[in-house]
Amino acid sequence: MKKWVMVGLLAGTLSLTACSSDTANPITDAFKGQSAQQIFQAGEKSLTKKSYKDAIKHFEGLAALYPFSDYQEQAQMDLIYAYYMDQDYPSAQGAADRFIHLYPRSPHVDYAYYMKGLSDFSIDRGFGSKLINLDLASRDLSSTKQAFNDFSQLVELYPDSPYTPSARGRMVYLRNLLANHEVEVATFYMKHKSYVAAVNRANYVVQHYQQSPAVIPALGILAAAYNKLGLTDKAAEVTAILALNYPNSAVYKQLLKDYPPAKK
Repeated sequence: MKKWVMVGLLAGTLSLTACSSDTANPITDAFKGQSAQQIFQAGEKSLTKKSYKDAIKHFEGLAALYPFSDYQEQAQMDLIYAYYMDQDYPSAQGAADRFIHLYPRSPHVDYAYYMKGLSDFSIDRGFGSKLINLDLASRDLSSTKQAFNDFSQLVELYPDSPYTPSARGRMVYLRNLLANHEVEVATFYMKHKSYVAAVNRANYVVQHYQQSPAVIPALGILAAAYNKLGLTDKAAEVTAILALNYPNSAVYKQLLKDYPPAKK
């Protein structure tokens, strides 16, 4: 009885093996019989023609069939670009990350860092219009934060890279975006009378985004929230900071109207 079971299992195994060997692999089968040079050059031609999907297919096929060819490093760089131009930003980010791990000493690794940041940046581009109907506190800005970290890493590791000036500029934009988001959330909490939560959010902006214009409205929210909580001494301290640094701001003027100083 046991022998029949074993034979049956063996037959099943052989059957599965035969099936798996007959399964076509569209990535590699399309380029069977072609050399690494032929596949690479065809991918480059597709890239030149802006046929990004076809270029991706060639570079992926090259990686599968000839993972150690002399063309692999350039092909992986081109693959990052092709993914990005095809607006497949998660794949571009993944390809850039893979390049960094495979070629950490490459003279072109700064490009991979830049494209990684650009891909994360593009994933969240326009998030405001997409999420306008959602609770402000529930927005997921993980890709925006990751993009900032990616660009920051490039700037730190490769300060003389030709991509660094662009990365710095995008970091300023992202920093302001993140700061403005925190102010929006703090405003949301103020409207819902969650004053402690508003204080925490506004204080985070003041502490972590000091160079952002969002600091001004954050200070205004902080002072207003302290007043609502009855913490008038703390509110006065924040109002004094506004008076000293931003005396002509609309935020400071509105704060004086809402919470006029006590007459002596």
